[in-house]
Amino acid sequence: MNVASEVKPRRRSLNLVEYSTAVGVLYAVTDLLAVTVAAVAGYLLVFGTFQIPTKYQVAVLLGVLLTRIVYSQAGVYRSWRGRSLFDQLRTILIGWLSVMVIMILLAFVFDVGAQFSRLWLLYWGVVGLGMLLLSRLGATLILRRARARGWNHKRVVIVGAGVWGTEVMRRLQDAANWIGIDVLCALDTDESLHGETVQGVNVLGGYDKLPGLLEKKIFDEVWICLPLSGRRTQTVDDVEHIRHLLRHSTVAQRLIPDLAEARLMNQPATEIMGLPVISLNTSPMRGFNRFVKEVAERFIAVAALVLLSPVLAVIAIAIRINSPGPVLFKQMRHGWDGKAIRVYKFRTMRVGKERDETFRQAVRGDDRITRVGAFLRRSSLDELPQLFNVFQGKMSLVGPRPHPIQLNKYFMDQIDSYMQRHKVKPGITGWAQVNGLRGPTDTLEKMQRRIEFDLYYIENWSLWFDLRIIIMTIFKGFMHENAH
Repeated sequence: MNVASEVKPRRRSLNLVEYSTAVGVLYAVTDLLAVTVAAVAGYLLVFGTFQIPTKYQVAVLLGVLLTRIVYSQAGVYRSWRGRSLFDQLRTILIGWLSVMVIMILLAFVFDVGAQFSRLWLLYWGVVGLGMLLLSRLGATLILRRARARGWNHKRVVIVGAGVWGTEVMRRLQDAANWIGIDVLCALDTDESLHGETVQGVNVLGGYDKLPGLLEKKIFDEVWICLPLSGRRTQTVDDVEHIRHLLRHSTVAQRLIPDLAEARLMNQPATEIMGLPVISLNTSPMRGFNRFVKEVAERFIAVAALVLLSPVLAVIAIAIRINSPGPVLFKQMRHGWDGKAIRVYKFRTMRVGKERDETFRQAVRGDDRITRVGAFLRRSSLDELPQLFNVFQGKMSLVGPRPHPIQLNKYFMDQIDSYMQRHKVKPGITGWAQVNGLRGPTDTLEKMQRRIEFDLYYIENWSLWFDLRIIIMTIFKGFMHENAH
């Protein structure tokens, strides 16, 4: 039977990754506006004018920047789906008080406190706190109303329909209208549950149903709700087996340990509806920082295309003179979330040679490569057209390098975490490349090494990490002995 017909119908949902980023950006912009408006309102209350001196403007700008930094570190802009509204407002309160304390300490350290009105700072603090709390409360209520109307729902498959899995399903269903999490179906190794319904949810069968569900792309997350007590070794084996079945997908994987057993887990956990949730394959590349990365990279891509246009033109002419055929080579590769994207490069091989039915990587002395192509490969100039991919939003300046789809198909079954590199957009340069892992990956060991660096980048990503990689690329990333 078609597994898609056995699950609950899909509710209206936007692209959840993009939607979550948009919500995080909206929160950040709203907070920064609230801080600015509160400072202006406080000045008006104290001095009765909107003519704010430069030194006060500088102080407001500093407050805005501190708010952005402190709130980001405090997790204010992460997803709060299913978490306590009280906890969310408390985090905002503590973060804003921290900003005020830092402002006061800076004024004391630089001995400029006497230049500012203490009453203005008090008004700014009080009005700012009120506006921050009210804006977040209003936004949360709007989100809950939207979810009650069926928007922005996550679709979840529950693995484990036993006592604990049943409790998880009950809690999610009790709060479905405001939390926005729909349980599509459940899976369990207990054959007596197959074909039955638990909490109104169909138990489709065992774990072997997961690949079929993945092919249909009908769910967003997998929640693993297996007990630990009494069968911990078996549970660990089951989790590893489930993750192996999901190895070709970037779908979010979450482990939901029993409340009584959660303290035994040596992993950071969040909380949804009072349930401890341990994310097994998430990336820090989300929220406002991801928005900043994308905006900055697209701006840099446009600027680079304009500045390098003479170089691009010379390369294009050289390619046409050296061998007949198109200037650009276009190839389908896997992008973000494993979606196929068309990647651009300057053509470096003779026409027809790059489209052999049997895929093979370029090697040193490859007779398919033209004279101009050899230089472009050694200097990495053949990658410059990928700035168009960055401008399109399909690639990043920094990220795991996109591999040909045939190469992915060859290695994805040999390296369990291989497809997790597609949890982010592919990049023109990456952590693996600046550490010398370039050129053909003609052995399993070479590819495993590259994947280790790619996953390290994803797990430890930050804007500063990106900047570090860009600087390393400028100084040592273009020319490399393995680039051919």
